[in-house]
Order: sequence, then structure tokens, then C-alpha cells
Amino acid sequence: MAAQFGRRLRKGAATTAVAAVAVAALSASQAPGVNDHGRQPAADATPSPEASASDGSATGNSPYYTDLPPLKSPNPSPSTGPGPGGTGATEAGIPATVLDAYKKAETALREAKPGCNLPWQLLAAIGRVESGQARGGRVDADGTTIKKILGPQLDGNGFALIKDTDDGAYDGNGSYDQAVGPMQFIPSTWAWAGRDGNGDGEKDPNNIYDAALAAGHYLCRNNWDLSQQGDLDRAILSYNNSREYLNLVMRWLEFYRKGTHEVPDGAGTLPDNRSDDGASPTPTVPGATPPAGSTPRPGPKPEKPGTPQRPGGGGTTTPKPPTTPPDTPSSPPATTPTPTDTVDHLEDAGTAKLTAMAGDAFSKRISTRAETEAGKAVAKVRVRFTIVGDTDTTFTGGESVATVATNSSGVAVAPALQAGEKTGAVTVRATVVGRTVPGLDYKATVTERAADTLVRTGDAALTCSPGGEFANQVEVKATYNGAVADGVAATATLITSADDATANDKGPYFKDADGKTVRTLSGLKTDAKGLLKLPKLYADDTPGTFLLRITTAGGATLTVELAVAAAETSSPSASASPSA
Repeated sequence: MAAQFGRRLRKGAATTAVAAVAVAALSASQAPGVNDHGRQPAADATPSPEASASDGSATGNSPYYTDLPPLKSPNPSPSTGPGPGGTGATEAGIPATVLDAYKKAETALREAKPGCNLPWQLLAAIGRVESGQARGGRVDADGTTIKKILGPQLDGNGFALIKDTDDGAYDGNGSYDQAVGPMQFIPSTWAWAGRDGNGDGEKDPNNIYDAALAAGHYLCRNNWDLSQQGDLDRAILSYNNSREYLNLVMRWLEFYRKGTHEVPDGAGTLPDNRSDDGASPTPTVPGATPPAGSTPRPGPKPEKPGTPQRPGGGGTTTPKPPTTPPDTPSSPPATTPTPTDTVDHLEDAGTAKLTAMAGDAFSKRISTRAETEAGKAVAKVRVRFTIVGDTDTTFTGGESVATVATNSSGVAVAPALQAGEKTGAVTVRATVVGRTVPGLDYKATVTERAADTLVRTGDAALTCSPGGEFANQVEVKATYNGAVADGVAATATLITSADDATANDKGPYFKDADGKTVRTLSGLKTDAKGLLKLPKLYADDTPGTFLLRITTAGGATLTVELAVAAAETSSPSASASPSA
């Protein structure tokens, strides 16, 4: 979460309590059937290490700002925001560059993933909750924040435990990860979700254009349709897995949908209350600090050495040696390993051969099993599948990374692969989220589009007079397993004979762009309906029957006869018999 704002004076406990009650009242929009792994507001609330370290959220479930939008009522109501004159109009203002980034991201997603229906107001709602719209719009002309916005280090002290994944490249922390930038991505998520939103060739989580576009793609994965409440809930929970977070973002989303306006960069209102208010990021020593409002009791006065008193006073007694030597350290409390801690390696779980034609979905899916050193399956472990290398093959939904939890049999099944247009080998790497064990590589193959059948779309005879032009053009339809074969490469050649596929040197021919004679056409492709219409054919002065052969990738072949013959002339009528 965006931290280190230069804290304003905290509001009193009563204000915090009112905000907490208001958030709790929003439970009507909770997504059914989704477990809540969000932080509890209590100082002693410790997230489950397994859920926190490996739940794959964009922010690592980092803290966020909990200020609510103003209440809409006929009477003026005080705003929960700390800005001067915190009215609804003030809260509705979004800094110009930040607002532009949100709207540009919506436009880009409308083209890239039209079925997602991403509203820019959702990005605004998340940006408000995560960083107060980039600290009220403190960005430069290119959209990069004036200073880095960093969440607390995720070291397990009141927060998730996520050890460093980027060598400090984004967050400057070589020990633990921290959420970075106006949309608060943790480095491990940014590594695959990052986008270049301003066209400068870089993917910078501190740039609002890059971060907003990345957030849009993140929210639009898994074929989610954000116009459907169920998918919208799932998308928001995937950003920060907390019901309170979902409810809060929904409130801001509805607020911005009712109207907003542009304000100058740096003039946006700053939030005040955070979900970790009152939490202690550094564990305290029990007894070292007395509770607030209490008065420490004075301890017993020390006695003179060698004169300990008897109980009830009077006389002395010889002190007994302590039962436990004072310098003996106590044993550290035992910790229970999480399922992820027990994983020793990954094994293939019976993945079949992965092959698909360009543009098609792979019919088989990758299955990976997490196992202990003894070969025992481990459930509830997150496995990340990453498509690596230069390829346009993706998972269904257009993403190159997918994270799946292992089932009770220890098996994680990756989403279906969607082949791109680039043919050749594709590598998918499976790794364990939150643990360093060797990855497991899977090989998939994308073959070129193919057809197994070619037929003419018409049956008109193809004839021409010597030196003339054929009246009809040749059109064929390609199919594969009975389905339309679109985008299939084809070649057309006027061959020498049925047994000799070399190009003929006489007879019918095509013309190139310069009008020159050619008898072989390559680089042809069927259209979206599997149709291929050849250019016009011409004939030289050689009469006879000739052959045109069309072949496609996949082996489909069709041979067509062409006839070149002089037009028939009517015979002269018989002359009259001579008169007698």
C-alpha cells in the first residue's frame, strides 16, 4: 500500500470506529464462496503464512487506505477524507494525468479484450484505495511519481511474508518485497503483469500510465467480464484478497460512476486512514511497554545482599538456589511448516503430447504435481505456469502467466493454451510460488494452419481460345476435418502433366503485377471462410488440355483441367443443284 505519505495527524479512535462500522455494513456486495484472507485490523492479527505468501494477489495483500467516499444525502455530511473542505465535489476530483492514464487504459483494454468491459472508474477506485491517486497526483509530465510509493516490507510481521524476488530492483529492498507504485504491485506480480502504457519502451510500476494499463490487464484475465457482478467481485478480490477491500473498492467505484472531474496534478485530496492503523509492524517485547492509560506498579524494594527476609517478616534465612539458571535461554516456539514449505520438487502428472494448429486451442492441458522429498503429494500449494520465449501463444484469456493451487491429490492443472500464429516449439515452465525448487518445463508445438480437403466452389467448364482469356476464375474451398480451414497457405502451379508437377512452359498462365507471364503462384492464403479465388488465367497460342494443381499445407491437393481450343465454326450450307 502506498505508505510514507508524510503522515497527517491521526483521527481519534471514534472516527476509526465509525469507518470500521461503515465498511462492515457493506457486506451485501461480498462475493459468494471466496475465502477471506484479508488482514484483520487488530494489532495481533497475523495472516496465515501460507495464504499470505502465496495467494498470488497483485499487492501481496498489502495495507490500503480505508477512507470512505462522502455520503450522498440532502443535508451536508462531513467527508471522511482529510482534505480541506472535504466535500463530495472535492473527493470526486481526480488529478489530470492520473485520470488520463485511467481513461487511456480503458480504451486500450476495449480493443485488446473487448469482452472484459473494464470501466476506467474501477481503476480510479483501486487507485484511490491503494495510493490516494498517486499521492494526490504528485507525478511528472510523463506520469512517473515524484517520489516512489512503497508499502511496508512484507516480512511476516503483521503482513504477508514475501521474501525478495527482484533483488531490490523495484522496491530497493534486497530482503523482502514491498508493494510499489500508484497501483501497488508487488515485484513478483509486476514481473509478468507489467505493461508499457506510455510508449516509452519501459515497464515502470512507478509510472501511472504503465501501472494503470497493467492493472487493467490484471483485472481482465481469466476471461472475466467485469459487467457481471460475480466476475467483478473475483477480479477485485484477486487484487487484494479481503472482503473489506472488495466492499471499499465497490463504494468508490459507484461514487466515481456518479460523476467526477479533473483537478490539477498535485491538488488531489490525500487519504488518512489505513487498514494497518494500530498494527505494530515491529513485534514488541511483552512487558516492555505498559498498556496505554495504565500506571506501572512499583516492584518490591531490593533487600541487602545476604539478608533475605522470612515470609511475614522477622529473622533471616539462607536463600535457596534458583531452580532454573537465569542465563539459560528458553527454547524458541515450534513453528508448523506450511504446505509450501514441504514441497521438494515438481513432477509431471500425466500431461499428454501438446500440439495445436496455429490459431487453435490446445485440446490437452498441462498437469503438475507437487511432492515432498518422499514423493508424497502436497495439496494447497500454488503453482505458477509461465510461457517463456519468443512466442505469441498464450493461456486462454490472453495472459502468459497463470497461478493454480494444487488439489487434494497435489495436482495443479494449467488453463488451456491458445496457439498464436508463430509456429514451432513453445515452453511452459511450472514453478512453486513462495519456494525455490527447480522448475519443470513442458514443451508444446504449434504447427502451421492446414487443410485436408480442397473442392471447387463451381462446376463451370474452364475453356479459352488460343491467345485469349479464360472467362471464369478458379475458386476453391479448404476444410480440415470437415471444418472451415482459414488462413491456410496454398500454392497454384500450371503443371506439365499428371505425373510431372514441374511448371509447364507453354499453355495457360497467370500475370504478375508487371504483366509478365508466371505459371506458379505461391504465398496464397484461404480467407476467413476457407475460400481461395485465383487471379485470371490467360492462354498462349498452344491448343490442348492443360492441368492446374493447387496444394495446401496439410497435404490437400486439387487438380483442375483447362481446355484451350479454337472456337467451332459452322460448316457452309450446301450449294443449290444445277438446273436441268
